Amino acid sequence: MHNSSDQSRNVEGRAIIHLDMDAFYASVEILDQPELRGRPVVVGGTSDRSVVSAASYEARKYGIHSAMPLVRARQLCPDGVFLPVRMGRYREISELIMAIFERFTPLVEPISLDEAFLDVTGSARLFGSGVEIAVAIKKLINEETGLTGSAGVAASKLLAKIASDLKKPDGLTVVDSGREREFLAPLPIGKLWGVGRTTLKELALLGVATIGDLAGLPVEILEARFGKSGSYLHRAALGIDDRPVVPEREAKSMGHEETYETDLLDPARMRHELLDLATRVGARLRRYDLRGRTITLKVKFHDFKLVSRSISLDEATDDDLAIFRQACELLRQTEAGKRPVRLLGISLSNLARSGSPRQTDLFGDSRNKARREKLNRAVDDVTRKFGRRAINPATLAPKRKPAGK
Repeated sequence: MHNSSDQSRNVEGRAIIHLDMDAFYASVEILDQPELRGRPVVVGGTSDRSVVSAASYEARKYGIHSAMPLVRARQLCPDGVFLPVRMGRYREISELIMAIFERFTPLVEPISLDEAFLDVTGSARLFGSGVEIAVAIKKLINEETGLTGSAGVAASKLLAKIASDLKKPDGLTVVDSGREREFLAPLPIGKLWGVGRTTLKELALLGVATIGDLAGLPVEILEARFGKSGSYLHRAALGIDDRPVVPEREAKSMGHEETYETDLLDPARMRHELLDLATRVGARLRRYDLRGRTITLKVKFHDFKLVSRSISLDEATDDDLAIFRQACELLRQTEAGKRPVRLLGISLSNLARSGSPRQTDLFGDSRNKARREKLNRAVDDVTRKFGRRAINPATLAPKRKPAGK
């Protein structure tokens, strides 16, 4: 059998943060429509067969929760505000949040758009303890996005995730080293990661209601009933978890796409949207220190017919302007402008690290490229500090009416 000394040896000295945004999709909708604050907001599909994707804390008071059929949610709260999912907007905010995490550590493991693990063990000298870093991150998220998140700080991923869920919304829970079993013991068994309904019923037959009850069972009994999962349950109940935080896997491609509420017919408007997409994709590439050689344009027409066009460059790029120009050329190879466009997307593949050797440009515009790189990095710095809306190409700025008109 394992004992508590195993756990301290596995994770000794580690500082892991689990940060989980509060009612993320619903909170973004309220952020964009402040008049909804205080009202029950439900985000989901548009048909009666859809399910709830997110519910504000006001909506949860009516018993509404994620994955509930939308029909049932409407029955529980007829006066609620029911909104469609806007995944592009949620991804945009998520990228800002993940960028905040990466200011403190490169060891960021995203679990979804609205939650991630951070290993900040090696960040103490620069930014302080795990608790101090969690406080700083929560403050920056609120200042830069207007949203709140809840954090758990512990020596393992298991404990940090459980902790982050205990004081929502806008909570911070710390599991002190050496007190892991004391922290876990009174919690209901359903708080353990990976314990579903079937396992709950089986454990109830064994007289297990709390994590402390589970920790008191011999591992042999659990293995006999649950097989390999029994060993996991035993270790988890003791707080033993030495899994590392694994940064986002190396991407094979990187891109962004938007579905438009009103179909696009004007070529000038399409170029405007392509510039916006190229700016987003370029910023993401630079954030992950990547360049791409193959640029792909994705176009979905009003009848849902999907086409794509690609071009491979001699030299990989992360430059917004270069991506935009190639996307415009690819757009001309489609029926866009003749047929209404529902969706546009740009992605780059054949990725390489920015530090990889590049062909020397003896007769080209290497000086201009250097200037563009400096400009892009400067824009990225502003965006990281003040958000994506702080600076954009002039053509993406809202049009102003001339004075006196």
